[in-house]
Amino acid sequence: MTSPIVRATSRRRFLQYLAASPLFTSGALSAYGNEAPSKLPDPMIWAPAGGELIDKPKDAINVFDFEPVARKNVPPAHFGYMASGLDDEVTLRANREGFLKFQLLPRRLNDVSKIDTSVELFGTKYDSPIFVSPTGGNQFFHPDGEVAVAKAARAGNHLQMLSTSSNYSVDEVTKARGAPIWFQLYASPQWEVAQALIKRADAAGCPVLVVTTDRVAGRNQETLFRLMRTDTRECSACHDRSSFAARSVRRHNYDGIDLSGVTGSGESSNLSWDTVKRMRDVTRMKIVLKGIITPMDAELAVQNGIDGILVSNHGGRGEDNGRSTIDALPEIIAAVKGRIPVIVDSGFRRGTDAVKALAIGAQAVGIGRPYLWGLGAFGEAGVERVLEIVRTETRAAMQQCGVRSVKELNPGFVRRTA
Repeated sequence: MTSPIVRATSRRRFLQYLAASPLFTSGALSAYGNEAPSKLPDPMIWAPAGGELIDKPKDAINVFDFEPVARKNVPPAHFGYMASGLDDEVTLRANREGFLKFQLLPRRLNDVSKIDTSVELFGTKYDSPIFVSPTGGNQFFHPDGEVAVAKAARAGNHLQMLSTSSNYSVDEVTKARGAPIWFQLYASPQWEVAQALIKRADAAGCPVLVVTTDRVAGRNQETLFRLMRTDTRECSACHDRSSFAARSVRRHNYDGIDLSGVTGSGESSNLSWDTVKRMRDVTRMKIVLKGIITPMDAELAVQNGIDGILVSNHGGRGEDNGRSTIDALPEIIAAVKGRIPVIVDSGFRRGTDAVKALAIGAQAVGIGRPYLWGLGAFGEAGVERVLEIVRTETRAAMQQCGVRSVKELNPGFVRRTA
């Protein structure tokens, strides 16, 4: 048991650290209004110092420049919905801090004047290994929502995954993207609802069904709840809480589906390997499991005929297990042994983040919150600029490592230090 003297010393050192932090000297917290959340939302410690706001997308130096602008533009409750993790937000912070455990090992004297950043997934080629992770309710941040995101993904030929809980339908987003997109499924506790969603994605031409496995219980989103208290708008017109059907009026993937008796879209406590087998029986889409973070489940995925794995902890929003996805990735790569594709998201912000994951063995890397910052700040142009920045950084990091293509990256280019 820690002694009172040790606790007092630790607290004093922590307060001294806070006093010296640029967060407190730069006014970076002022973006959160008079009532700051109890824990700093990702990634304010990396946000621009001085509290300055960019005026247009091209002014952005990195993706973090968009977050304060989005915070200014987006209603507090909507921003809190996007920014929050769960409970103590340990996982949310771990997703960023996890990259510090890995170092890149550059190779010199290789001609890297020509770089191929393309990747191929299930027979489709994309110009970048950066994909657009599924995020729900994009109209919370801009009226054009997922359509704006799709147009930005189209500009850079990025893979886009669409959330079940998107405001626009899978058909509308596919049209805006100009190419097939992957559909992320919240299975729902009722099989009939899940089956109807699967058929809708199938009919829209989605080649891959991304089944979310980590939303099995409720969640305490403290940052969201605290920021909701500062939101003075009258929200009842848009947020009818009388039933799940009412709440899904503007989530058009649910159009025409009987939602009576369904209380929530994301929580599927009865999801099992048998459920996934039933999905296989009703769709021609490839099935990727999202939320796999242990080698045991990775091996089971292979044994159960799953087509791919998305290593993800929901950006720290599904559970507060405290482990980053970059930390879990090597074990899953080792378990899979190249038998099925492995991709990864949660916490990725930089090109060096992406290259570390690609070197470990991931075949593609997803970003979520950064493009929502861009969407909330400047709409489609903001999303396009965010994707452009991450592409540029990834290309540069590859050149710095001395590789000419994503295929040349291997575990020899990265070392774990902790």
